[in-house]
Amino acid sequence: MLGVTKRSEEFGDVGLTKRPEPSAGPGNVVLSTAAAGICGTDLHIFRNEYMVTPPVVIGHEVCGFVESVGVGVDSALIGERFVAETFFSTCGTCRYCRNGRPNLCLSRKSIGSHVDGAMAPRVEVPLVNLHRPPEGMSDAAASLAEPVACVSNSMFGDGAYVEPGDEVLVIGPGTIGLIAAQVARIMGGKVTLRGTERDAGRMALAEKQGLALSYVGDDLEAERFDVVVECSGAGSGYADALRFTARAGRVAQMSLSGKDARLPTDLICYKELRITSGFASTPRSWTRAMRLMHSGQLDLENLVSATIPLREWKDGFDRSFAADGVKYVIDPRLDSPA
Repeated sequence: MLGVTKRSEEFGDVGLTKRPEPSAGPGNVVLSTAAAGICGTDLHIFRNEYMVTPPVVIGHEVCGFVESVGVGVDSALIGERFVAETFFSTCGTCRYCRNGRPNLCLSRKSIGSHVDGAMAPRVEVPLVNLHRPPEGMSDAAASLAEPVACVSNSMFGDGAYVEPGDEVLVIGPGTIGLIAAQVARIMGGKVTLRGTERDAGRMALAEKQGLALSYVGDDLEAERFDVVVECSGAGSGYADALRFTARAGRVAQMSLSGKDARLPTDLICYKELRITSGFASTPRSWTRAMRLMHSGQLDLENLVSATIPLREWKDGFDRSFAADGVKYVIDPRLDSPA
């Protein structure tokens, strides 16, 4: 089969490449890919800013239908639709695995970075990773379950990160930022979303969703926000997060920049800020994500800018790099048979 493959460690060495057809190992299933979202991490992989094991099919935001099952898996699942957690395997015995944090396991292997991922007609995943999305939700929107789980990992953790009435600033109006802003509002926060003029289309969507907007260059009251959620990945975004957070406030880092940044770190001490983060997702955050999605409180459908064939992957990447739209989703079913 053909898959969007990171072929080597060379910058930008990504292309449609023949890869082995997956077969379901014991306890695993093969999904027929219905939707594979282009994530910011995939863009970092393209630019050699995120570690992978090439050659490997990229893509970890997946919705698909069970095509075949391995030993120990009920064949009645064939034809059923699921979304999937990203971990392919972990050690299962380290202190992180045993405490429900397999995302931090040093032996973790994930689809799309260590084993072949979802930007292909089929992908193998463990049965335990499967979750049923809402029945009325499109395949493309359902593939955003993984970003919702990442947001849940960062904004819930051991307790609610946003309290009712909190002033919340979300920096960066990409997929993660737009989901984080919705989740913060569901939690009772008064949310402002901050972006740049380059983000005009995304900001217009946020305004339609009822979010207050702030553009870089606008005057914002210093130390106004109880909570700031950094989703831009830009050094200036990190710096703004520290500046705009109120004393004794909370900052959540949810983005990756792929490079070092110069930051006014003295503000962390002067204002006694509490800074947290969340890397990828955990089984617990997936449970929360499914509850949010099934509640009907999240607007995911309008985050999907376009669904494109596998053969048009590069256009989806280029438009994602240009911030032209929000989420581009690959559907291999749209490709003509080879």
